[in-house]
Amino acid sequence: MRPSPSSSSLSAAAAMAAPGGGGGRVSAFTMRAVARMSRARWFIFLRRVYQYQNGPRSDLGSNPFNSPGWLALELGVIVAQMVLTTAVVATSPRERPAWPLRLWVAAYNVGNVLSLPLLYWRHRHSSSAAAAGGALSDDLEMRGASDGIRNRSFLMNKARAFLELFFAMWFVMGNVWVFDARLGSFHRAPRLYALCIALLAWNAVVYSLPFLLFLLLCCFVPMVGYALGYNMNSASVGRGASDEQLAALPRWRFKEQPDVPRDRDHDDQECCICLAQYREKEEVRQLPCTHMFHLRCVDRWLRIISSCPLCKQELK
Repeated sequence: MRPSPSSSSLSAAAAMAAPGGGGGRVSAFTMRAVARMSRARWFIFLRRVYQYQNGPRSDLGSNPFNSPGWLALELGVIVAQMVLTTAVVATSPRERPAWPLRLWVAAYNVGNVLSLPLLYWRHRHSSSAAAAGGALSDDLEMRGASDGIRNRSFLMNKARAFLELFFAMWFVMGNVWVFDARLGSFHRAPRLYALCIALLAWNAVVYSLPFLLFLLLCCFVPMVGYALGYNMNSASVGRGASDEQLAALPRWRFKEQPDVPRDRDHDDQECCICLAQYREKEEVRQLPCTHMFHLRCVDRWLRIISSCPLCKQELK
């Protein structure tokens, strides 16, 4: 016999479905929007990033930042920065800033150029990590090649760490040069200063991503789950039941004879989700495991997780 769900899960469903409860005050549109957001690809990606950064790290394939979509986004950002900085520097030859902002922009572009081979290496090795790992584990003769791959990976990771250190130091230097108000040279080089401020703002957003991710997954998501009675972290793509699956389940009004026999008569007087007794002519639904619940309670539950709240049997 499978273990029954925790009382917190049933309490969450009860708050979501019981009349007059906290979930009853929330519109169906809000619930659908939150459920759809929790199954969105960007939200699942952020959860993967948080789990990777705070859990055990293995190979390149487990790193969400080495996924093809993220690598393509990084490539687009790098190319856009290189084009923008080159165009601004080329169109502002007469500007004379107090600090050597052209040197700062040029060094920043050098860092972008050095990022391109690292980006290609991440794409190449992350795409072949899973297949190569399986082959190397079965063939003893390939251990030497595996050691060579590990050595190259170590060197490339070191190069990437030094490049990130350079960008961090250059970010601090850029803030000192750009926001030094003593010389008041913004009007002497407006385009260069605007370019540097834009690059510094972008890097500030990138450096604050871990903190923003913490606020989203550790503060905002639990608050939404507490308010709506819905655990956004438990949802995933394809985990909820479809409309066709719900329509195929038998339903009737309480105390009418169902078409499907039931063998748990002691569970037929109370809904185990909202903990309320069934009333005359109240709509109920029976799952393949023969457990019965209020129609409104179990439908909301199954749209989140397509399994029985009691025995965890999946819908067919």
